[in-house]
Amino acid sequence: MTAYDYDLFVIGAGSGGVRAARLAALDGKRVGVAEEHRAGGTCVIRGCVPKKFMVMASEVSHALEIAEGYGWTLEGATFDWPKFLETKDVEIARLSGIYAANLGKAGADLIHGRAVLRDAHTVEILAREGEAPRTFTADKILIATGGRPWVPPELPGVEHAITSEQAFHLPELPERILIAGGGYIAVEFAGIFAGLGVETTLIYRGPNILRGFDDDVRAHLAAEIEKRGVKVILGCQHDRLEKTATGIVNHLSNSMALETDVVMFATGRIPYVRDLGLETAGVELTDAGAIKVDEWSRTTVDNIWAIGDVTDRMNLTPVAIREAVAFHSTVFRDQPLRFDYEAVATAVFSQPPVGTVGLSEPEARRACARGVDVYMTRFRPMKYAFTGSDERMLMKLVVDRDTQRVVGVHIVGPEAPEIIQLAAIAVKAGLTKAQWDATCAVHPTVAEELVTMREPVRPDQTSMG
Repeated sequence: MTAYDYDLFVIGAGSGGVRAARLAALDGKRVGVAEEHRAGGTCVIRGCVPKKFMVMASEVSHALEIAEGYGWTLEGATFDWPKFLETKDVEIARLSGIYAANLGKAGADLIHGRAVLRDAHTVEILAREGEAPRTFTADKILIATGGRPWVPPELPGVEHAITSEQAFHLPELPERILIAGGGYIAVEFAGIFAGLGVETTLIYRGPNILRGFDDDVRAHLAAEIEKRGVKVILGCQHDRLEKTATGIVNHLSNSMALETDVVMFATGRIPYVRDLGLETAGVELTDAGAIKVDEWSRTTVDNIWAIGDVTDRMNLTPVAIREAVAFHSTVFRDQPLRFDYEAVATAVFSQPPVGTVGLSEPEARRACARGVDVYMTRFRPMKYAFTGSDERMLMKLVVDRDTQRVVGVHIVGPEAPEIIQLAAIAVKAGLTKAQWDATCAVHPTVAEELVTMREPVRPDQTSMG
């Protein structure tokens, strides 16, 4: 039997890679983990966590507006961008340190440097300044390198734009920003910058934002973020960017020309597979450039697996973690386990936020043989009663007409991400509309609407609370 340096070598110390490495190491396996940046990966270092801090910072301005309606007099409130960045970076460094420490406590070796596959069992850590390259062998290899932002490479002037990764470290808060994109990252950063007082424009080439979400959610959110000060321009994209003495001119396909101080592209992310040596090791990619895996996360090479965003299946941090658990159970515990991608809840930390789980209405109409019943309400949340705000909340249940199972829940409004986590349990468990209705409401809350909608409606006959 060939002697390897490690039983498992993990490339990438993000949430998925770290979970797999820790579980294997705690089982007594020899585990090495390579990370070219900092432990924690996209979510902790340049994604979910710092972005949520930015969301919470930007929501304060809206809270101050509401406070006046409740009798508070607040004068002279200011926001210190450099101070916020400093505090945010300290916390991110602390969290990254916890990830690294937990690997060490489990008995895994964290190796700093960029890893490249030299064959199916050999990993080379490329030399950094003052260091010699190192080579390690492993019985099994797990690739968990995540994704990176994509920008249109042929767009004239694109070198003047930034991505979300640079947005976390802007030296100063701009007065004007244009964000290109319509997905999670684009709408979240639009809310962030608008909430911090930046003149914010969001452009998207499609007919509405959040492609793939329920249509009512998309339309409702597009209207609501404009109430928060975001200018939304749909059905157009950049023709070119022009750097001037006073800013960057965005020349758009609808013949508009807008000058801003910063242009941010949030036009998607792609698997981070560049120069990993996959071809050398025999690992194949999909047509979209992701690592090709089977239902067990095994690649086209028997001893190499891949999880998380690098496989482009469902790009969510909790999903990567669950894939890591399934990998460990299958490979090291001899207890085959596949992650179930059905009814995975997700949240968009837009302003107002979105929470959704299960099927959209169009998806349900295709999947449910005898049709669906749709329950939906729009209403003004109680917290805005004193403020004069016309912001509305959306709640929608999609029910399989035959089985009466609730197959989709969609919420836009305050605390939607918190609410959807518990709603997901009911959807995952296959509870029926009657069981939802039998649950006593908690009053006064916005969530009580989920168990008090009694009559199905068509989307164009929505009850208005």
